[in-house]
Formats: sequence, structure tokens, C-alpha cells
Amino acid sequence: MKAGFVSSPAVAQAMRYSLMRMQSELVAAQKEVSTGRVADMGLALGSRTGEAVSFRRDVERLNGIIDSNGIVSARMTATQDSLTQMTTAAQSFLQTLTASASGDASQNVTRTDARGAVSAFTAILNASLNGEHLFAGINTDVKPVSDFNDPASTAKAAFDAAFLAHFGFAQTAPAAAGITGAQMTNFLTTVVEPTFLGSGWETDWSSASDQGITSRIALNETTRTSVSANESAIRKVMLAAATVSDLFTGDLSVDARKAVVARSIALIGDGIAELSNLQAETGIAQNRITRANERLTMQIDLFERNILDMEAVDPYEASTRVSTLLQQIETSYALTARIQQLSLARFLS
Repeated sequence: MKAGFVSSPAVAQAMRYSLMRMQSELVAAQKEVSTGRVADMGLALGSRTGEAVSFRRDVERLNGIIDSNGIVSARMTATQDSLTQMTTAAQSFLQTLTASASGDASQNVTRTDARGAVSAFTAILNASLNGEHLFAGINTDVKPVSDFNDPASTAKAAFDAAFLAHFGFAQTAPAAAGITGAQMTNFLTTVVEPTFLGSGWETDWSSASDQGITSRIALNETTRTSVSANESAIRKVMLAAATVSDLFTGDLSVDARKAVVARSIALIGDGIAELSNLQAETGIAQNRITRANERLTMQIDLFERNILDMEAVDPYEASTRVSTLLQQIETSYALTARIQQLSLARFLS
């Protein structure tokens, strides 16, 4: 029979390695207890790891779309509020025009209200959210419309030039008092409206793009999520207010003023109706975003359940393993301390 010798340092070293392994297992077990998922997905799932990773990637992508939809929803809400404010301002101005047509509002009152309407419309159209202009289409970094009340405005200059070219004198010239109602109606319908409701709007008034922002609200669904200042409704209410504001500066005849008011009432009436349609379209887009978020949330829940089925651990088993490892580590500490105290000198003494 052969005798073998084992030194106490060798035993202590073996215990130390065992202790390190148990500490590593304890960390993994505690992670599983706290997260409810396996600590090492590759080790636990093996060939199904790719499937779990794919599910997680899909969840992240869907969450990204939901986050994007939150930004889009904020923009749509602000746009809806702005359209409501514009409709309210247009209706208020329409009341002034109606009073002017019946003789209940003076020329100065009507002109002052028109200037206020122009300023209100301009401020609303140039509103921004998070540094992006709401009514600029895809040109979100530029102000959509110029201020017609500004003497340096290109729109004001173009309007004055059109009047001068048609009549041969300025709005404020004494000769303006001789303009008849028929002549004014002809100027408005054959010069002003074709110009400023046509290409002249984008040349002199607007820096917005006709193309609106299109947002992806789901994996396979997109929708238009902006309103451009180039919409017909906006052109009409702006032109109605600007026409009265500009032409009422001069000493027009009564018939000419009536022609301006009558045409402006028609324009702003059409504009208010079309603004309602824009509000309805914006509301439909908002509802689509809400429904898309609901569907995305359901898909995320489904993916997360599949992930949980693959990665979930039994919480009771994990807790038991933690308790067992703690006891083993404490026992290992105690044994290591005892072994380290062993020595031949102490034994002989």
C-alpha cells in the first residue's frame, strides 16, 4: 500500500477555487432572482438564442415607432389647436365684414380689424414646436409666411404693384375715389385672386412647401402628419384679410368698398369651410396614430410574452439556489479558516 501526502496549502487552494466558482454562480443566481430571466441567455437557450434576439430587436423597433408617434401626436395636436385658433379668428373677422356690409362698422374699424386678422393669421401660421414650423410642410426650418403688414413685405409690394398696373395709380391716390364697384370686382377676380391664389402665393407670400410631412406610424402604415400654409383654405382667409387691410387705406368710393367687402366675405366664407375640412383630416390622422399605437402595443406584448417564455426562470428555484450557495460559501469560509490554522508546529505543541 502506497501512502499519499496532501499539504494543507494545496487543500486551502482547492477550497479557494471552489469558493470563487460558487461566488460566480451566486452572482448569476442573484441576477436571475432580480430580473426573473436567465443570467446567460446563450447558455440557457442554445440554438434558440437567435430567436430571442430577433424578438428583442422587434420590440425595440416597435418601441421606437411608438416614441416617434408621440412626437408626431404632439405636432398634430399643436396643428389642430392652430387650425382652431385660425377658424376662430376668421369667424370673428367675418362678423366684422358682415357688419361693414350692413353699414354697422366704419371703414377705419373694418381696416383695423383686418390688420389684426392678418397679424393673427401670420402668427398662427408661423408657430413652431420643438424648433420646427408647423405649417411649413417639409421646409420646417423656415417661416412659412411673410407679414403682409410689414411695409417691406414682398406680398405687400406685389399687391401694390398689381393695383398700380391695373388702375394706373396707387390705392392712396385721390383718383381711387373714382373706382366703381364693377371695376373693383373686376380687379379682385381677374388680377388679385388668380395671382395670389395661384403661383403668386408661393412667390410672394409663402416659403412653405406643398409637400407635407409623411410619417411612418406603424411597420406597414404611413400618414400625412402636417398641414402646409399653401392650402387653399389658408390662402383664402389670408387674402380676404389682406385685401381689406390694404384697400381700405385709401379713399375708395362706397361702391368700391362694398365690392371689396362682398368679395372678402365670399373668400373668407369658403376659407372657413375648407379650414373645417383640414381640421377633420387632421383629426383622422390623429385617430390613425392612436389606433396604430394600440396595435403596436399589442404586438410588443405578444413578443415580450414569447421572450418571457424562453428566458423566464422559476423564482422559487432561483431563490433556493441563492440560499444554498450562500450557505455553501459560508461553510467554505469556515473550512478555509480552519485549514489555514493547521500546522505541524501547532500539532506538536
